[in-house]
Amino acid sequence: MGTEPSRVGVVGTGMIGTSVALALRARGVDVLLSDRDPAAVAMAADIGAGRPWNGAEAVDLAVVAVPPDHVAATIADVQRRGVAPVCTDVASVKVRPLVAAEERGCDLGAYVPGHPLAGRETSGPAAARADLFLGRPWAICPTAKTGPDAVAAVRALIGMCGANVVEVDAAAHDRAVALVSHAPHVTAAAVAARLTEAPDVALGLAGQGVRDVTRIAAGDPGLWMGILGNNPGPVADVLEAVAGDLSATARHLRALDTATTSPEHAHETPAESADRASGGVADLLRRGNTGRARIPGKHGGPQREFTVVPIVIGDKPGELGRIFAAAGEADVNIEDVALEHSPGLPAAVVQLYVKPESAAILTAALRENGFNVH
Repeated sequence: MGTEPSRVGVVGTGMIGTSVALALRARGVDVLLSDRDPAAVAMAADIGAGRPWNGAEAVDLAVVAVPPDHVAATIADVQRRGVAPVCTDVASVKVRPLVAAEERGCDLGAYVPGHPLAGRETSGPAAARADLFLGRPWAICPTAKTGPDAVAAVRALIGMCGANVVEVDAAAHDRAVALVSHAPHVTAAAVAARLTEAPDVALGLAGQGVRDVTRIAAGDPGLWMGILGNNPGPVADVLEAVAGDLSATARHLRALDTATTSPEHAHETPAESADRASGGVADLLRRGNTGRARIPGKHGGPQREFTVVPIVIGDKPGELGRIFAAAGEADVNIEDVALEHSPGLPAAVVQLYVKPESAAILTAALRENGFNVH
């Protein structure tokens, strides 16, 4: 771990940049803020993220929090002014900004490409949070030219933000985020796009499933075009594979709908064709279960099975606080929580995820406190 910086410059006061600034301010770091939009700097400063940077004051490290297309130019500018011995960035793609930085003649020894795997579907400094990176992976992609002191300095900064460093090759990083971030966003957008002309009856029946699937589709299209445009090949590879699965499943469902034998399986009876089609749909669902289970759990290992304790509460202040207080008094750790409102009704369902052995204890404690536990 390198020496923790005492003064950091943040270029770009959007949600990620301002969150970095807030996390560092919580650790007593002097943070200087810069953005091409003076209003964004003013808002970030007003919420305690730091003070405006005049561009000349020296810092120990500069965090470049701008869209991928502008990373190289911004690093070149910081290095030209000589105000920071080390630069890192937070763009969600790495190969193209790194190539562009080299083409601009940037000092790659003093540049550590980085990417915190944390975010929200909202943007701007008002959406920033000091705890955004706590426990989250933060990729760094040093090259053979990157200096060890620069890597140590960026590792120290990431530690101050509460994140976990993951060192990875830039190309491997871009392929990975295409699979776990970029293609899922496009997929969510595709599902959400089906809702643009949905009848009112469908929207009135919308439940938590479609809300979960489409949540990230609320992201800023302009920002996402900058991301996708800098990682097009790997994202296209994933989308083509997903499209193949969806197309095959659609064919299987058509076969179930018509209950006829397809030309390529003319020897089958309609019943045999239906069985094969059902098997094809079930195969995708099973593979989905398997893939979902491989996502690391709360503490980084395999996902644990938790018991869900559902509680119906009134939509009024203080209810969640009372629930958490009751859990604390019962010495039960809440592993996760979900809140679902019933449209048009003054009630909500709180789902508490706990270890199976804690479910009965929590249920009893909540009922003793007057909660409607199911």
